[in-house]
Amino acid sequence: MRILSRYILREYLVPLCYCLAGFLSIYVLFELFGSFSRIMNANPDFPVIVRYFLAYLGPSFHYMAPAVLMLAALYTMWSFCRHSELVAMRANGISFLAIASPMLATALAMTAFVYWVNESYVPDTAHWAVRFKNARFSLEKMDTADDIIFRNAKDSRTWMVDRFGDEEGYVLEGVKIALDRPFGGARERTITADKAEYLDGVWWLTNPKVQHYDAAGSEIATPVPELDALPYRSFPELTERPMDFILQNRPWEYNSIADRIHFLKTRRDISDEQRQKYIYDTASRILAPWACVLIVLIAIPAGVASGRQSVFKGILGALGLFFSFYALVILGMILANLGWLWPIPAAVIPYAIFLAIGIVAFRRQR
Repeated sequence: MRILSRYILREYLVPLCYCLAGFLSIYVLFELFGSFSRIMNANPDFPVIVRYFLAYLGPSFHYMAPAVLMLAALYTMWSFCRHSELVAMRANGISFLAIASPMLATALAMTAFVYWVNESYVPDTAHWAVRFKNARFSLEKMDTADDIIFRNAKDSRTWMVDRFGDEEGYVLEGVKIALDRPFGGARERTITADKAEYLDGVWWLTNPKVQHYDAAGSEIATPVPELDALPYRSFPELTERPMDFILQNRPWEYNSIADRIHFLKTRRDISDEQRQKYIYDTASRILAPWACVLIVLIAIPAGVASGRQSVFKGILGALGLFFSFYALVILGMILANLGWLWPIPAAVIPYAIFLAIGIVAFRRQR
């Protein structure tokens, strides 16, 4: 990395860290004001509180990151113009793209980090934070999912589970499984068990009791009495995964892209309107981290304008574009939910429009 690139990167990272610390502090203080008394009454360990606030911040980070990057880019470019550093760089034959490259590279790195937060961190922690808060910040009082009903329409199976035995869904307690014949046929079997454990990709049931039915739905004797009498046995025909039960009971907005795609592939019992909404949400989740790059692409020229012409003009222009972008995203969501626009185009159009705006504004500085 050249000396100039290191200098620009350093000048950009300083306000970026200040802005990020400020936004994080505002979020934490806002939540702390509403929950301070309950936290003090529960008196949880300090690491648990740190885990809670990090989990609380996770779902909002993909909105926070573009704002932080934008403010840092505005300040950096304004500072370069105010001290005539940008003029000196251009006078020495340095292209505008070379000047902006460290900030764009930082935006790309932030995009990758937002993807990691959304896909690896939020699904495992955000729902835990909600449950921890509902339990008034007491780990002992945290509830597990109870009375779970999961319908596998593809394979004509319905699971009724009393409770989760662990947070990952690998242990289910109080299980009843209804297996129907294909194509809407009558009941074929019912299986009840004290516990179901998912081991090496296969469900193992404790004290299973299997009742068989004929084609008319009447109870019949088991055709395999020795097998059905076993106190602990595997059921390889049960192809559901623990994650299927987690997805059933975890709020949709906390699911990763892979989990959402799996849900859409396996759940045939949801309505067309709900499926269109889920498709839009999935496409929007894929595109959301790229707002970091789009916003910086717009903020860099706006920062130059604030230094050359008017601070308020540049800042207000960038803020106006920032809020206009998310207003257009919300409009696309509404149109997709109303069925007036296909979900994927509704998610892509705002990003395509503002990518074009950013490229035009960026090229004008050349």
